[in-house]
Amino acid sequence: MHTVFDSSASVIAAIGKDLGASAWMDMSQERVDRFADATGDHQWIHVDPVRAQAGPFGAPIAHGFLTLSLLPLFFASAMHIENVRMGVNYGLNRVRFVGPVPVGSRLRAHIKLLAADAIDQGGYQFTWEVTTEREGAAKPVCVAESISRLYG
Repeated sequence: MHTVFDSSASVIAAIGKDLGASAWMDMSQERVDRFADATGDHQWIHVDPVRAQAGPFGAPIAHGFLTLSLLPLFFASAMHIENVRMGVNYGLNRVRFVGPVPVGSRLRAHIKLLAADAIDQGGYQFTWEVTTEREGAAKPVCVAESISRLYG
């Protein structure tokens, strides 16, 4: 589902509502390896498929921070806010990595607006609950409270 809002001000009516889910995305070994290269985190459980197969998850798993870094991709897939001149990531209130993401998994995120506050320069600060699920898993893999600022 792709939700479209005509302005950041129109998002306010969505407080407390589930805004739908993003498209599914594949967690490939190539993506994990590129993230490892970008961050310098080459722990074997992420980048050594042979060793990871004998590890606790039976396969290499994605970095938790890789899963978190997909939030912009999930937002872009799930929703669009028109008539915004600039948007910035303002931070996170809470993040939990509650399940592993084995390489080869498919992920998507469910997005819910928790709060919206007017800020300076005609902007709004939005607090979003983003629950990332792994296809076929009983519980989410990541739950994050993401804060963004949008200026009209």
